[in-house]
Amino acid sequence: MDMTDFGYQQVPSDEKQKLVRNVFESVAKNYDIMNDVMSLGIHRLWKKIFVNELYPRPHAKLLDLAGGTGDISFQWLDRNGGPVLLTDINKAMLSVGRDRATNKGYFGGNIDFACINAEEIPLQDCSVDRVSIAFGLRNCTNKEKVLKEAYRVLRPGGRFCCLEFSKVQIPVFSKIYDEWSFKVLPQMGKFIAKDAESYRYLAESIRMFPDQETLLQMMNNAGMQNTKYQNLSGGIAAIHSGWRF
Repeated sequence: MDMTDFGYQQVPSDEKQKLVRNVFESVAKNYDIMNDVMSLGIHRLWKKIFVNELYPRPHAKLLDLAGGTGDISFQWLDRNGGPVLLTDINKAMLSVGRDRATNKGYFGGNIDFACINAEEIPLQDCSVDRVSIAFGLRNCTNKEKVLKEAYRVLRPGGRFCCLEFSKVQIPVFSKIYDEWSFKVLPQMGKFIAKDAESYRYLAESIRMFPDQETLLQMMNNAGMQNTKYQNLSGGIAAIHSGWRF
């Protein structure tokens, strides 16, 4: 039986998707609040830098994978990006994103929504100009498939960008970060979202995610070219990017 990580647990690969779905159904309504709490608001700056790396252009089409509540899609549109397909495997998260789009007035032809598994993207080859995934890749069961699918749907000249928590590069800061992640966050999750276990999983999933160099090699193996990464806040997060030529 194929096994994979679910936080620090090992679970059958075909069960992880359901377990992750349960986590995000639990936290969906409080997801944006908890992002602010988890990162002390710094995730907003990270996302601005990330969208800059996507190079928004009026005629460029963005596929936003694991787009959840819509932060990346909305910033893309705000910066004069072209049509965007906001996707997520979790209907509860996607529903929050759709409601936010309505409240912000984004409906009108430039944004569509779809419940999509990033490992099996139902789009034609070479059909989009940009693919983004922000804080979503670590929750996917088969990360290699996600990267290969992202490369497949990119047009020549298209770019893939991933924003994800990564390996802290400052040793003294690493201990403080661990205390924050495993002691403070679950308690905040219990208080704000009434769900400590889901936030314990989120902290564990970060530690199980490939480090910067490993993810870079995975992108190269998927066919991406001119790959690179940029550490944010000492490696708490990182932006990985690559092109299809």
